Amino acid sequence: MFKILLIEDDTSLFKEIKERLAQWSYEVYGVEDFQKVLNRFTNVNPDLVVIDIQLPKFDGFHWCRMIREHSSVPIIFLSSRDHPTDMVMSMNLGADDFIQKPFHFDVLIAKIQAILRRVYNYNTEVTGLKTWSGAAIDKERNRVTNDQGTIELTKNEMYILLLLVERKNKIVSREELINRLWDDQRFVSDNTLTVNVNRLRKRLAEIGMGEAIQTKVGQGYVAVEMERT
Repeated sequence: MFKILLIEDDTSLFKEIKERLAQWSYEVYGVEDFQKVLNRFTNVNPDLVVIDIQLPKFDGFHWCRMIREHSSVPIIFLSSRDHPTDMVMSMNLGADDFIQKPFHFDVLIAKIQAILRRVYNYNTEVTGLKTWSGAAIDKERNRVTNDQGTIELTKNEMYILLLLVERKNKIVSREELINRLWDDQRFVSDNTLTVNVNRLRKRLAEIGMGEAIQTKVGQGYVAVEMERT
Protein backbone atom coordinates (compact mmCIF):
# COMPACT_ATOMS: atom_id res chain seq x y z
CA MET A 1 0.00 0.00 0.00
CA PHE A 2 1.40 3.38 -1.03
CA LYS A 3 1.69 6.22 1.48
CA ILE A 4 0.73 9.73 0.40
CA LEU A 5 1.49 12.86 2.41
CA LEU A 6 -1.25 15.41 1.66
CA ILE A 7 -0.12 18.89 2.70
CA GLU A 8 -3.40 20.83 2.54
CA ASP A 9 -4.71 23.30 5.13
CA ASP A 10 -8.31 23.34 3.85
CA THR A 11 -9.85 20.82 6.26
CA SER A 12 -12.89 19.97 4.15
CA LEU A 13 -10.84 19.49 0.99
CA PHE A 14 -8.29 17.43 2.88
CA LYS A 15 -11.03 15.11 4.16
CA GLU A 16 -12.58 14.73 0.71
CA ILE A 17 -9.26 13.97 -0.99
CA LYS A 18 -8.33 11.52 1.77
CA GLU A 19 -11.66 9.70 1.45
CA ARG A 20 -11.35 9.47 -2.33
CA LEU A 21 -7.79 8.18 -2.19
CA ALA A 22 -8.68 5.69 0.53
CA GLN A 23 -11.12 4.13 -1.95
CA TRP A 24 -8.06 3.25 -4.04
CA SER A 25 -6.27 1.74 -1.02
CA TYR A 26 -3.83 4.61 -0.49
CA GLU A 27 -2.72 5.53 3.03
CA VAL A 28 -3.12 9.30 3.32
CA TYR A 29 -1.38 11.34 6.00
CA GLY A 30 -1.89 15.00 6.80
CA VAL A 31 -0.06 17.81 8.57
CA GLU A 32 -1.26 19.37 11.81
CA ASP A 33 1.59 21.79 12.49
CA PHE A 34 2.43 23.71 9.32
CA GLN A 35 5.68 24.94 10.84
CA LYS A 36 6.91 21.35 11.02
CA VAL A 37 6.09 20.01 7.57
CA LEU A 38 9.58 18.61 7.06
CA ASN A 39 9.40 16.75 10.38
CA ARG A 40 6.09 15.23 9.34
CA PHE A 41 7.56 14.26 5.96
CA THR A 42 10.49 12.52 7.66
CA ASN A 43 8.23 10.64 10.08
CA VAL A 44 5.78 9.46 7.42
CA ASN A 45 8.40 8.71 4.74
CA PRO A 46 5.74 8.84 1.99
CA ASP A 47 5.88 7.39 -1.50
CA LEU A 48 4.35 10.58 -2.94
CA VAL A 49 3.60 14.12 -1.73
CA VAL A 50 0.60 16.23 -2.76
CA ILE A 51 1.11 19.83 -1.62
CA ASP A 52 -0.93 23.01 -1.87
CA ILE A 53 0.94 26.19 -2.76
CA GLN A 54 -0.91 28.46 -0.35
CA LEU A 55 -0.21 27.28 3.18
CA PRO A 56 0.08 28.90 6.63
CA LYS A 57 3.51 30.12 7.72
CA PHE A 58 5.49 29.05 4.63
CA ASP A 59 4.16 28.34 1.14
CA GLY A 60 4.36 25.04 -0.73
CA PHE A 61 7.39 26.19 -2.70
CA HIS A 62 9.37 26.56 0.52
CA TRP A 63 8.52 23.05 1.67
CA CYS A 64 9.21 21.61 -1.79
CA ARG A 65 12.73 23.06 -1.58
CA MET A 66 13.17 21.56 1.89
CA ILE A 67 11.94 18.15 0.78
CA ARG A 68 14.11 18.18 -2.33
CA GLU A 69 17.19 18.70 -0.16
CA HIS A 70 16.51 15.33 1.43
CA SER A 71 14.50 13.27 -1.05
CA SER A 72 13.58 12.72 -4.69
CA VAL A 73 10.07 11.53 -3.76
CA PRO A 74 7.49 12.47 -6.44
CA ILE A 75 5.62 15.71 -5.71
CA ILE A 76 2.32 17.00 -7.12
CA PHE A 77 1.38 20.65 -6.55
CA LEU A 78 -2.18 21.89 -6.09
CA SER A 79 -3.02 25.54 -6.68
CA SER A 80 -6.13 27.73 -6.68
CA ARG A 81 -4.13 30.62 -8.14
CA ASP A 82 -4.28 31.25 -11.86
CA HIS A 83 -0.65 32.23 -12.39
CA PRO A 84 1.43 30.50 -15.10
CA THR A 85 4.50 31.36 -13.05
CA ASP A 86 3.27 29.00 -10.32
CA MET A 87 3.47 26.06 -12.70
CA VAL A 88 6.87 27.17 -14.00
CA MET A 89 8.26 27.54 -10.49
CA SER A 90 6.80 24.18 -9.45
CA MET A 91 8.54 22.41 -12.31
CA ASN A 92 11.78 24.27 -11.68
CA LEU A 93 11.72 23.13 -8.07
CA GLY A 94 11.45 19.52 -9.17
CA ALA A 95 7.72 18.88 -8.95
CA ASP A 96 6.37 16.00 -11.05
CA ASP A 97 2.98 17.53 -11.85
CA PHE A 98 0.77 20.56 -11.23
CA ILE A 99 -3.02 20.51 -10.83
CA GLN A 100 -5.20 23.62 -10.95
CA LYS A 101 -8.08 23.87 -8.49
CA PRO A 102 -10.91 23.08 -8.81
CA PHE A 103 -10.11 19.65 -10.25
CA HIS A 104 -11.84 16.36 -10.95
CA PHE A 105 -10.87 13.66 -8.50
CA ASP A 106 -10.55 11.06 -11.27
CA VAL A 107 -7.87 13.25 -12.86
CA LEU A 108 -6.00 13.57 -9.57
CA ILE A 109 -6.14 9.81 -9.02
CA ALA A 110 -5.03 9.09 -12.58
CA LYS A 111 -2.07 11.46 -12.24
CA ILE A 112 -1.07 9.87 -8.94
CA GLN A 113 -1.28 6.41 -10.45
CA ALA A 114 0.71 7.44 -13.52
CA ILE A 115 3.52 8.85 -11.37
CA LEU A 116 3.57 5.84 -9.05
CA ARG A 117 3.65 3.52 -12.04
CA ARG A 118 6.54 5.42 -13.57
CA VAL A 119 8.56 5.74 -10.37
CA TYR A 120 7.81 2.40 -8.71
CA ASN A 121 6.78 0.24 -11.69
CA TYR A 122 3.31 0.01 -10.20
CA ASN A 123 0.72 -1.65 -12.42
CA THR A 124 -2.49 0.43 -12.34
CA GLU A 125 -4.42 -1.71 -14.80
CA VAL A 126 -6.09 -3.52 -11.91
CA THR A 127 -7.78 -0.28 -10.88
CA GLY A 128 -9.60 0.16 -14.18
CA LEU A 129 -8.07 3.61 -14.81
CA LYS A 130 -5.83 4.55 -17.70
CA THR A 131 -4.34 7.94 -18.47
CA TRP A 132 -4.15 9.52 -21.92
CA SER A 133 -3.54 13.12 -22.98
CA GLY A 134 -4.18 14.42 -19.48
CA ALA A 135 -7.48 12.52 -19.20
CA ALA A 136 -8.48 9.64 -16.96
CA ILE A 137 -10.19 6.74 -18.74
CA ASP A 138 -12.37 4.80 -16.33
CA LYS A 139 -13.20 1.63 -18.23
CA GLU A 140 -15.26 0.24 -15.35
CA ARG A 141 -17.73 3.14 -15.49
CA ASN A 142 -17.28 4.00 -19.20
CA ARG A 143 -16.17 7.54 -18.40
CA VAL A 144 -13.45 9.90 -19.58
CA THR A 145 -12.52 12.83 -17.34
CA ASN A 146 -10.15 15.75 -17.70
CA ASP A 147 -10.02 19.28 -16.32
CA GLN A 148 -12.80 20.35 -18.72
CA GLY A 149 -15.34 17.81 -17.54
CA THR A 150 -16.54 14.22 -17.71
CA ILE A 151 -18.20 12.33 -20.55
CA GLU A 152 -19.91 8.96 -20.53
CA LEU A 153 -19.39 6.56 -23.43
CA THR A 154 -21.28 3.56 -24.68
CA LYS A 155 -19.57 0.21 -24.24
CA ASN A 156 -18.69 0.10 -27.93
CA GLU A 157 -17.26 3.62 -27.86
CA MET A 158 -15.17 2.80 -24.79
CA TYR A 159 -13.93 -0.42 -26.36
CA ILE A 160 -12.81 1.41 -29.51
CA LEU A 161 -11.12 4.12 -27.44
CA LEU A 162 -9.22 1.55 -25.37
CA LEU A 163 -8.07 -0.28 -28.50
CA LEU A 164 -6.74 2.98 -29.97
CA VAL A 165 -5.15 4.23 -26.73
CA GLU A 166 -3.48 0.85 -26.29
CA ARG A 167 -1.52 1.74 -29.45
CA LYS A 168 -1.48 5.53 -29.02
CA ASN A 169 0.39 7.53 -31.66
CA LYS A 170 0.32 4.49 -33.95
CA ILE A 171 -2.12 3.74 -36.74
CA VAL A 172 -4.68 1.04 -36.02
CA SER A 173 -6.24 -0.21 -39.23
CA ARG A 174 -9.98 -0.46 -39.70
CA GLU A 175 -9.52 -4.15 -40.42
CA GLU A 176 -7.80 -4.71 -37.09
CA LEU A 177 -10.49 -2.81 -35.21
CA ILE A 178 -13.25 -4.80 -36.90
CA ASN A 179 -11.42 -8.09 -36.24
CA ARG A 180 -10.91 -7.23 -32.57
CA LEU A 181 -14.55 -6.24 -32.24
CA TRP A 182 -15.57 -9.45 -34.02
CA ASP A 183 -13.56 -11.45 -31.50
CA ASP A 184 -15.40 -9.60 -28.76
CA GLN A 185 -18.72 -10.43 -30.45
CA ARG A 186 -19.77 -6.80 -30.67
CA PHE A 187 -20.19 -5.66 -34.27
CA VAL A 188 -18.49 -6.16 -37.63
CA SER A 189 -20.07 -3.69 -40.00
CA ASP A 190 -17.60 -1.28 -41.60
CA ASN A 191 -20.28 1.41 -41.63
CA THR A 192 -21.08 0.84 -37.96
CA LEU A 193 -17.40 1.29 -37.11
CA THR A 194 -17.41 4.68 -38.86
CA VAL A 195 -20.56 5.75 -37.03
CA ASN A 196 -19.11 4.76 -33.64
CA VAL A 197 -15.77 6.48 -34.23
CA ASN A 198 -17.52 9.68 -35.31
CA ARG A 199 -19.77 9.56 -32.27
CA LEU A 200 -16.75 8.96 -30.04
CA ARG A 201 -15.04 12.02 -31.53
CA LYS A 202 -18.10 14.18 -30.83
CA ARG A 203 -18.18 13.03 -27.23
CA LEU A 204 -14.46 13.75 -26.78
CA ALA A 205 -14.96 17.20 -28.31
CA GLU A 206 -17.20 18.04 -25.35
CA ILE A 207 -14.10 18.00 -23.12
CA GLY A 208 -11.75 19.63 -25.64
CA MET A 209 -10.37 16.41 -27.12
CA GLY A 210 -12.08 16.43 -30.49
CA GLU A 211 -8.75 16.23 -32.33
CA ALA A 212 -7.36 13.43 -30.18
CA ILE A 213 -8.52 10.70 -32.58
CA GLN A 214 -7.37 11.26 -36.13
CA THR A 215 -8.29 9.52 -39.36
CA LYS A 216 -5.50 8.34 -41.63
CA VAL A 217 -7.22 8.02 -45.00
CA GLY A 218 -6.91 4.53 -46.40
CA GLN A 219 -5.05 3.32 -43.30
CA GLY A 220 -7.11 3.64 -40.10
CA TYR A 221 -7.21 5.71 -36.93
CA VAL A 222 -4.70 7.12 -34.44
CA ALA A 223 -5.21 8.13 -30.81
CA VAL A 224 -2.67 10.92 -30.49
CA GLU A 225 -1.08 12.01 -27.21
CA MET A 226 -2.10 15.65 -27.03
CA GLU A 227 0.13 18.28 -25.48
CA ARG A 228 -1.30 19.73 -22.27
CA THR A 229 -1.31 23.47 -21.86
